[in-house]
Amino acid sequence: MRSFLDWLYRMSGWISAGFIAAICALVFAQVILNAVDRASTLLTGSAIGLSIPSYADFTGFFLAAASFFALAFTLREGGHIRVTLFIQNTSPRLRRVLEFWCIGLAAAVSIYFTWYMGLLVRDSFNFNDLSSGMIAVPLWIPQAGMLAGLVVLSIALADDFFSLWRGADPSYHNKGENLLEDKEPIPNSIVDAE
Repeated sequence: MRSFLDWLYRMSGWISAGFIAAICALVFAQVILNAVDRASTLLTGSAIGLSIPSYADFTGFFLAAASFFALAFTLREGGHIRVTLFIQNTSPRLRRVLEFWCIGLAAAVSIYFTWYMGLLVRDSFNFNDLSSGMIAVPLWIPQAGMLAGLVVLSIALADDFFSLWRGADPSYHNKGENLLEDKEPIPNSIVDAE
């Protein structure tokens, strides 16, 4: 089960990266088409009118999917911003209780959002909601990407919650906390830099 969950979180990260790459490719293609259109205007006096229809809508859909798919992977890698200033100065027992409470609350909120996103996807499908761009995309398709990302996040938070319940550390411990280790210290003043 552990290997499957780790694979799921890794795949979620790769899917997110794929959507980011798709955004880059789409924007790059539109920039190239704009350059060709501009060159045509300079050479012939009239524009060809090259454009990717609804490319802004598609990049927005891709960005939403990338953001939601990245949540679980980022959590597992310790990349989410956490306020540890207070928790790190508490006793290990109190720290455990606070982390247990925080992860439990985050899991509950994530499951709540997942449930309501599922209802939104269902309603968008049932009512045949469409985007308002040049290409009318059924809204349940981009919403399904957000839902899938929330499902994986809920699983990751529940995974960490039950790890804490069993006495293990959450997945994000000791990940991302020592980013400046093995690097030169940052000088405090110009005098230190010399």
